[in-house]
Parts: sequence; structure tokens; C-alpha cells
Amino acid sequence: MTQTLSQQGGQALGELGAVFAGLPDDAADSLVEAITKARRIVVYGCGREGLALKGFAMRLFHLGLDVHVLADMTVPHLESGDLLIVTCGTGHLPSGETFMQIAKKDGAKTLVITSQPTGSTPALADAVTVIPAQTMANDRTGTPSLLPMGSLFEIAETIFFELVILKVRDALGETSETMRARHTNLE
Repeated sequence: MTQTLSQQGGQALGELGAVFAGLPDDAADSLVEAITKARRIVVYGCGREGLALKGFAMRLFHLGLDVHVLADMTVPHLESGDLLIVTCGTGHLPSGETFMQIAKKDGAKTLVITSQPTGSTPALADAVTVIPAQTMANDRTGTPSLLPMGSLFEIAETIFFELVILKVRDALGETSETMRARHTNLE
């Protein structure tokens, strides 16, 4: 029997709710701390995770932080005091590992966001943030999500990033209005 769109939506939201119910209260703490201590931040991710991370970078910019998306021509040289954030839901992202090694060589800190904390990419990081959601690393085992491939992780990550923004906003003494003042007027 085929589910209605409403039923599928309810199931998908239930799966997202379960992801957040599985997060410990301190799940965002290392990410918030790394962000608030960083002089400059560069973010890197591929595919839909990369899109979620670009949205996160935009909000960090709205908070007044010096943030860049890797591969943009304006990415600065990372060194001590700087932070490279890599999203790698599946736990293995060779390009991310290469960029982390380069950043670490010059003293930058690295943080990986993943659902697979024992993967090769998180193993290289100074800090790891875990979002316990299905990715393409485990979409063929157990009870798969209604959502295809890594969508559950990607959507959960997007929501998680917005919740992190709230925590960083509070830590920096920012408000919705100070964020709005930094929003582009070139739209």
C-alpha cells in the first residue's frame, strides 16, 4: 500500500525527531567552542552535505565571523588560531583528509561532522561532532530511512547547524537584529 505524501512527511519528520532524540545535550559543545575560539573559519564538504555547510557558513558570516567556503578564491591561508570544519557523514572523504592535513601542518585546528566517528576522516580531526543519522555508509543495512541514501543525515545536519547558530549567537552576544544587519542588500 502506497503512503500518502502526508504520511511520508510524518514518517520523515519522525525519523528526524529520532535523530535529535539520540543526541546528547552536549553534542554541539565542541563545535560551538571551536567556532567561538577561532580567528578564521573555513568549511568544506561535498554534495548535499556541502550545500548544508554553505548555509551554515552564511549564518556564521551573519554572526560577524570571518568564514570562508573552501574552493572559493578568497579562502585565506590557515594557520594557528584558525579552524577547518569538514562535513563527512560517511566517515571517509579523501579530499577532506588532504585539506585537513594541509591545515594542521600550519597549525590550524580541524573539526569533522559525521555519523561515522570511527571513520578515517574523523580519526584525523582535533574534534568530532556526531549526528547519529543514516548516510550512504549504512543505507543498506538495518531498517533504512524512508528518505533515500544520505538524506536523513543531510537534513538533520542542516537543522543541527541552525541550532548551533543559536548557541554561537548567544555565546557571542549577538541578536537576530545584529545578524539581519549583516545580511546582503544585493538581492
